Amino acid sequence: MVPARHGWLELDGAVSLPAQVQRTLTGYYALEAQPEVDAFVSSHPDVTRERVLVRASADGVEIAVELPPMGDDTHVDLDAVCQIVEGVSHFVLLADRARRELPTTELELELQAELDKFLLLAVARERPLEPWQARALHERLFGHARFLHPAGTERGDRYRTAHALAERFTAALARRYLATRRHRELCAILRRFYHASPNDKLALARAA
Repeated sequence: MVPARHGWLELDGAVSLPAQVQRTLTGYYALEAQPEVDAFVSSHPDVTRERVLVRASADGVEIAVELPPMGDDTHVDLDAVCQIVEGVSHFVLLADRARRELPTTELELELQAELDKFLLLAVARERPLEPWQARALHERLFGHARFLHPAGTERGDRYRTAHALAERFTAALARRYLATRRHRELCAILRRFYHASPNDKLALARAA
C-alpha cells in the first residue's frame, strides 16, 4: 500500500530509523536542534513493546527510550514502525518541553504520538499519500487497535482517550486537506497543533 524504504517510511538507509524519525519530526515542526535520540535508545530481546522512561534530576530531565529489536531495517513491519515512531515522538516532545521549560502530560504525549504516526506515514513524505491511500492507512492505524491495558484502568483509559481523539482529528484533517491536496495548509495546522498547550491540544482534537 505504501511503497517506500523500510516498507512504510521513506527514509535514508544510511541513518538509523529512530534518528531519521527524529529528524523528520523536528524539521516538520520547526524545532530547535536536540540531542541525537540514538544516544538515548536501548534495544534488547527482553523488550517487547516501546517504553520511554523519564526521571527529573537536579541537572534537568533524564530520558531513556527502550525499543524492541528492529531486525533488518529494510523489512520493518507496521507495528514495529509505529512503536519506533511512538518512542521517538515521546523523546522529541519531552526534549522540546524541557528545553523551553514547559509542562507536558502523559495524555499529551500519547495523543501527539498517535498524530505523529499518521503524519510520518501519510503526510511527511516526498509525495503525500493519495486520498484513498490515506483512508486505508487511517483504517489500519485506528480501526483495528488493541489495547494492552484494560478499560477502567488509568493507563487503559488514557490510551483509549488519546487514540479516540487522534482518530477524530486525523480523520478530519484527511477529509479537509489530504483529500483536496492542500498540503501546505495541513503542514501549518499540524505545526500549530504541536506547539499548542496540552489543554489546547485536547480542545482542538475534540472540536475537529
